[in-house]
Amino acid sequence: MTQAIEQLAYAHGGPPLEAQLRATPEDFIVEECLGFGADGEGEHALLEVTKRGHNTDWIARELARFADVSPVGVGYAGLKDRHAVTTQAFTVQLPGKADPDWVQFPHAKVTSLGRHRRKLKRGALTGNRFVLTLREVQGQREAAEAVLAAIVEHGVPNYYGEQRFGRKGGNVARAEAMFEGRRVDRKTRSLLLSAARSHLFNAVLDRRVSDGTWNQALAGEIWALAGSRSWFGPEAYDDTLAERLARGDIHPSGMLWGRGQLPTTEAAREIEQAIADQHTVLTAGLEAAGMDQDRRPLRLMPSELAWQWLDDTSLEVGFRLPPGAYATVVMRELMGSA
Repeated sequence: MTQAIEQLAYAHGGPPLEAQLRATPEDFIVEECLGFGADGEGEHALLEVTKRGHNTDWIARELARFADVSPVGVGYAGLKDRHAVTTQAFTVQLPGKADPDWVQFPHAKVTSLGRHRRKLKRGALTGNRFVLTLREVQGQREAAEAVLAAIVEHGVPNYYGEQRFGRKGGNVARAEAMFEGRRVDRKTRSLLLSAARSHLFNAVLDRRVSDGTWNQALAGEIWALAGSRSWFGPEAYDDTLAERLARGDIHPSGMLWGRGQLPTTEAAREIEQAIADQHTVLTAGLEAAGMDQDRRPLRLMPSELAWQWLDDTSLEVGFRLPPGAYATVVMRELMGSA
């Protein structure tokens, strides 16, 4: 079983608050930042959908049903929380058909943005904006504000959130069983491969947070470029790299395990290889599944981070994150597991 998110090392001294998050869906507001608008022509309707209490897959199927098209004709850029109020884009392919009256869609508020030439693909977004409200807050108010200020300056460890690991974190054990011969369907296989890689990454990051090197350069470091999936190195650490690290242009990275050699060397590689050697069932299974070595930034820098106390026991925190990052790993520095 995967290590619980609350057991992973904290970067800023441990959470100073106890609080309730998601007392209602309105306390967890997510707005997808698509980064582009409708083309103005094409056979896809580009929609903005605000939903409450439904997951993204279910809304996609219901949009297909409402438009009387195949579910494969519906696209979206990312999965959004069910227990939240979320706004995100969908495309619905309507070849030779007029748009239905989207206002009549019964399960969410739908606004047509116009026609679009292409189906929306997973990952085709620039990030997500969050407004989260903590209720029944107890703890050290000044310490909480100090942690928030530290997050602005230094960021947080870019852990994979508990959503990645399934009910009670069981997907890693299920991945091990799959690698040892248990048969699963294609969708489940994809989920379990992701959980296995994520577990190894979190283990590396946990070690480096404990060592105080999650946002520092180690010998043999591989650097991730902020805002992209590109990485480079290792190379000699110099003033130029130090300046880029300080301003958030680059981040230390951790392994996403797969076939091939680890690109890290020296101290950075020693940590990653030690974690890999502890989890040979996972590493061998990922290689056999055809996964290739990849990287993920160890540091997450929320942008536009701001907060306000709504009253003595309610704290509102807003920020923007890049794709693939988890709001809950930002909040855990304040209040532990959310």
